[in-house]
Amino acid sequence: MTRETIFTSESVTAGHPDKLCDQISDAAIDAFLRQDIAAHAIVECAIATGVVFLAARFSAGSAVDLPSLARNVITDAGYVDTEFDARKCSILTSFSELPAADGTVGAEPCDEDLDRFAAHEQANVFGYACNDTVELMPLPIALAHRLARALDHARRTDTPWLAPDAKTQVAVVYAGSRPVGLHSISMTGSVRTGIADATEHLHHLAMTAMADVHHEVDAASIQVNIDRNYESAGPARHAGLTGRKNGIDTYGEIARHSGAALSGKDPSRINRIGAYAARYAARNIVAAGLAERCEVHVAYMIGQARPLSVAVNTFNSGRMPDDDLAARLNDLLDFRPAAIVQRFALRTEPAQRGQRGFYRPLAVYGHFGRPELDLPWEKTDLADALRA
Repeated sequence: MTRETIFTSESVTAGHPDKLCDQISDAAIDAFLRQDIAAHAIVECAIATGVVFLAARFSAGSAVDLPSLARNVITDAGYVDTEFDARKCSILTSFSELPAADGTVGAEPCDEDLDRFAAHEQANVFGYACNDTVELMPLPIALAHRLARALDHARRTDTPWLAPDAKTQVAVVYAGSRPVGLHSISMTGSVRTGIADATEHLHHLAMTAMADVHHEVDAASIQVNIDRNYESAGPARHAGLTGRKNGIDTYGEIARHSGAALSGKDPSRINRIGAYAARYAARNIVAAGLAERCEVHVAYMIGQARPLSVAVNTFNSGRMPDDDLAARLNDLLDFRPAAIVQRFALRTEPAQRGQRGFYRPLAVYGHFGRPELDLPWEKTDLADALRA
């Protein structure tokens, strides 16, 4: 008999302080690359009551007004005329220039060109995919994101008494590696004062958001703001920092991920782009029907362009040996940093997508499993070749 276990994942809305920092950092990367596709930048942000701190190191052909950009992100998240106000908060900065960037590869680079762009840091990057959902994402994080988006959408449309900062948690029952039911849902949402029926309304919102989920959930298993009075939240209550929500950004902690932040880094940073390439590889293996679950691990060494190794783990669900799948990936995919940038157009996408940005939308609701964003690493165009 297969033993049942319960796995939980959480998500947060755009107004969570950590996610404010991620959005500011990624909006800055978009801005630098829109103006100069060869720009290099690392932008980190910290936020607390009344204060935003921006640290940026960059090499770019034009300037970016980072304080104004930060205020725009905070305003869009809903922090105006509140305890934390985008117009009144203090913004402290620490900027420094990096050495001149070493350019970009051409349209048809040779091996020598691609080898010139080595990894700048040691990295173990991981990609994961499974057939829990249509997006090939784990069910707990997919549903947690769904609830968080529903809360944020309600706040921006017909529920103005919801404040910007909220957290969701979904617990899923697994039999072996298969999800077989929903155990419970927890929602912690900041609420404006004086709202008598907030709990009832949030229960209804959760039930509506889950209406088309195959695994039913009843109202009794939905818990709302049970741990504390949550009338004050956001940066007025708790601090934020870029890169502190890696589990939310990736697979809800059901799979391994690098300890390094994804947001706030330009496409020369292998910790970020390597994670995208590894997800692409794992997603295509599952999409090809070669495994029900798949993790791809790629190891990089400082100063080398080619990875030290590419490994596949299908958790005994593969249609062929894991080593054979890894060999196929090595034959079909180039995991060198410059090759990843070129395959996914990571330097030109910000200009193509305009003011909406390419990197900023990734900073909330995850970097993977986002069909509405048409992300290049979510394509399954390698599946046929993997099956051949």
